[in-house]
Amino acid sequence: MKTKYIEETISYTGEQLCSNFAYTAFNIIGDSIIAFCGPCDIPIEKMVDLEDVKDNARIYSESMVHFIVEHHTSDLEKAVLRQLMLATIVFEVLNETRADLCIRRIGSDLYDHDAKLSISIATLTPLSSMIHFGINISSDNTPVPTKGLKDYGIDPKDFALSVMTKYKEMESQIFLARCKVRWRE
Repeated sequence: MKTKYIEETISYTGEQLCSNFAYTAFNIIGDSIIAFCGPCDIPIEKMVDLEDVKDNARIYSESMVHFIVEHHTSDLEKAVLRQLMLATIVFEVLNETRADLCIRRIGSDLYDHDAKLSISIATLTPLSSMIHFGINISSDNTPVPTKGLKDYGIDPKDFALSVMTKYKEMESQIFLARCKVRWRE
């Protein structure tokens, strides 16, 4: 599992949720989690979540930390479980960074009371499973009530690095747990 924080600002449009994005854009081949900051504005035709499409929901933020995860497996259930694992890791890092917050996780979404902090989706491509997880930096001008890292005084880059490190460690722990058991007849 490779990790990389991308320093350049990138606008997330949903187009990044494609196989080998980390490889074609940043020369990171194989299973990876990358993070970058930038606005988010996903047009309906690029949305993967059919609920959002049916609701004609606008997904927009002036500034988010975006995580793109790619695993070279084609198991949607495993991708959704990894999405939930990533949401839990983000939740834990928020609470470790600021223990005074009242953040709650509902599925793969994070909330501060009625304010939404994140967006997330897991999907398959012909080559891999992909996850996008975005957490607001700014809560300005969003189409629904939101909170962002800026509201809590949390540095986006440090936050992203912590999340990616924990995700990589968890993936390693899962791999080792699979390898250390023996078959029982």
